[in-house]
Amino acid sequence: MQERYDAAAIEERWQQQWDEQQSFAVTEDSARQKYYLLEMFPYPSGRIHMGHVRNYSIGDVVARFKRMQGFNVLHPMGWDAFGMPAENAAIQHGTHPAKWTYENIAHMRSQLKKMGFAYDWQREFATCDVDYYRWEQLIFLKMYEKGLTYKKSSFVNWCEPCQTVLANEQVEDGRCWRCDCEVEQKELEQWFFKITDYAQELLDETYNLSGWPDPVLTMQRNWIGRSTGCEIDFPVDGSDNAITVFTTRQDTLFGATFMSLAPEHPMALELASAEQRSVVEAFIAKVRRQDKTKRASGDYEKEGVFTGAFCINPVTLQRIPVYLANFVLMDYGTGAVMAVPTHDQRDFEFAGKYDIPLQVVIQPEGEAFDPATMTEAWTGPGVMVNSAQFDGLDNEAAKEKIADYLEQEGIGRKTVNFRLRDWGVSRQRYWGTPIPILYCDVCGAVPVPEDQLPVVLPQDVSVSGEGGSPLARHEAFLYTDCPQCGGKARRETDTFDTFVESSWYFARYACPQFSDGPIDRSAADYWLPIDQYIGGIEHAVMHLLYARFFTKVLRDLDMMTVDEPFTNLLTQGMVCMETRSCPEHGWLFPEEEVDGCCSKCGQKVILGRNEKMSKSKKNVVDPDQLINRYGADTARLFSLFAAPPEKDLEWNEQGVEGCYRFLNRVWRAVYDNFDLVSDASLQRESSDGGKALRRQTHRTIKKVTEDIDGSFHFNTAISAVMELVNAIYGFDAKEQCPGVMREALETVVLLLAPFVPHFSEELWSVLGHTGGIEQAGWPTFDPAALVEDEKTIVVQVNGKVRGKVTVPADAAEEAVQAAALAEDNVIRFIEGKTVRKVIVVPGRLVNVVVS
Repeated sequence: MQERYDAAAIEERWQQQWDEQQSFAVTEDSARQKYYLLEMFPYPSGRIHMGHVRNYSIGDVVARFKRMQGFNVLHPMGWDAFGMPAENAAIQHGTHPAKWTYENIAHMRSQLKKMGFAYDWQREFATCDVDYYRWEQLIFLKMYEKGLTYKKSSFVNWCEPCQTVLANEQVEDGRCWRCDCEVEQKELEQWFFKITDYAQELLDETYNLSGWPDPVLTMQRNWIGRSTGCEIDFPVDGSDNAITVFTTRQDTLFGATFMSLAPEHPMALELASAEQRSVVEAFIAKVRRQDKTKRASGDYEKEGVFTGAFCINPVTLQRIPVYLANFVLMDYGTGAVMAVPTHDQRDFEFAGKYDIPLQVVIQPEGEAFDPATMTEAWTGPGVMVNSAQFDGLDNEAAKEKIADYLEQEGIGRKTVNFRLRDWGVSRQRYWGTPIPILYCDVCGAVPVPEDQLPVVLPQDVSVSGEGGSPLARHEAFLYTDCPQCGGKARRETDTFDTFVESSWYFARYACPQFSDGPIDRSAADYWLPIDQYIGGIEHAVMHLLYARFFTKVLRDLDMMTVDEPFTNLLTQGMVCMETRSCPEHGWLFPEEEVDGCCSKCGQKVILGRNEKMSKSKKNVVDPDQLINRYGADTARLFSLFAAPPEKDLEWNEQGVEGCYRFLNRVWRAVYDNFDLVSDASLQRESSDGGKALRRQTHRTIKKVTEDIDGSFHFNTAISAVMELVNAIYGFDAKEQCPGVMREALETVVLLLAPFVPHFSEELWSVLGHTGGIEQAGWPTFDPAALVEDEKTIVVQVNGKVRGKVTVPADAAEEAVQAAALAEDNVIRFIEGKTVRKVIVVPGRLVNVVVS
């Protein structure tokens, strides 16, 4: 055995062996219990960062632990490779997105292998592989057949520099999440997935996902946003048209004194009078440049414009003006809101600004509001007033009666509304999956026949980022023949939102080489659902919701049988680090600080807050440098020990050093005792020291098993192993039992195997074992070894600790009491006093009450 721990040599040797032996490749095995562990796959940016190290280390611990427990573990890896970032990077670097992407994949794959992650690399794929997205195109066609896809004109978030549509979640403070440029509203023809057809099921199933964090479930429920109420028709004055609103407050209908439309509403321009048309057009143009999220916030300035049109309140028959208002969105309800200024604060502020009349229809018992003196809207409960036959009713009771009345009169209907909107999947970019639709002047929109799939993304294009998608200028791709009439046709030039690829990749991992369809039913039935999924909470209402939707669609397409994709979900915290800045040079990398000063100009460095590691703020650590200095196992150990997985991890160089010293300490413990224990058999020892070490060994097995299995308390598990190592250093194996020492050392190595696999494999081999450490299995504790022969009991006199006694663990209460009263220091405190009572708490303490 080498005296020194050589991380680089050890890790290279074991990684090569795992790779050559394909140690982590798995197949379906009905005789073994499966365990599917998956971390959200990475975007191939070119380099892994500490967030990757932490996220994938968490998953790897669980995967290796389950393998040692005997599970058939599927732990795959692949690449979320399409999307705007690759296209932008290719433009910036003057290369092709495919070349840039696959070079990055190669580099990141080598980095992940250096970390020693137990992936089944035989299942690897990138979503930009033709063999992957061809099946995505087939899924689209099957959805098209079932009416789950459609195309319509819609206002979308449009980024002009990126020349693409953005989802609401991709707009941050009115700006593009990628290029940080201002986003505008633009009307385009878009393809949509009918996720709303599954809104109720998606909502209902959130109450069955007991293995998911409550914050994620709450976010999804709020995003789906189910509400019950009424749709009510307001006839447009002087027209056969009507404006339909959705409201949950039909009890306030008699107080509606104006109508608010979203500027994107299809009737917005239609209703504009000749006198108002120019101001209406200007207002619409202005609002299109505003952040929709801010528009809906309560503190955003309320703005609007009168269209010049009126509609009729269907219960009061009064003409009420129709306004466009910036706080009304097309994303909720019908894009039209009946405005009740006395009972909605936004409407109240808007009415005050534009001098619109108020009508009170609900007031607290015994009070009478005067609209002329109201300073804010009354939004609480109360009694109905000024509401015809509904006067005097409690407003909650009136809701149902008014809803019945609306249906009876044919002016409204009870309905359920969802905040969730259909998923717009069209993106005006090149680097994505081509949507398999053709357009024929005779036949209209025509799906590409299945036998003509895949529609391959052409590689011979020039990507400049200007003038829209290059697919629209690629004649060989664009023009084809109509499969129905044989006439000329053109292809759809939009590509899929990259979230489409990530919505079903986990199912393809079950059968990545399957060539007869997207999913092999038998493989999917064996592996799915995923037992443990790991990723960031920022994906709560995008990827995680879309993946649930796709799972239900694939089930209904008879491609698999599960209802939900992820049984358990862990949302890991971020990796944070203190920022550094120079008054002259701005943010600094850690290596740009020398003795507290900027290496460029010598000025004193300003230390900032601990923030999420980001290249923009330069508070990053290069994993390659960390591996080169300490080894991958140290990097893994620190990322797992420094904080619980669900909490943010604050980077600490001293903590990394500490983890490295610990591994060296374990190595030294094996080295120092190697000659003594190499031939020792595992046996129990009757000496006091031997029994104590064996007891702690088995306590540690129990503790670490419980901390890993399901609870993911890796930090406390590692801490328990550290305590066992301390006990090993305090044990003299020469004077006592080498067999107990060997058991303790082997236990440390086994328990560390999921955390530091190269290190553990090496020591397991050094200790004379053939085959990999996983073949040894996860250790089990001996309950008998946990039983203590003796217990130390605290002795109090009148509630104050005055001594301790050691008694047999099974000592009777009378014996414990006698030992306590015979303790020298206790005798000193009770001498000359009367013992009134002796209270014995079994196994813990004795309290002597004296006076």
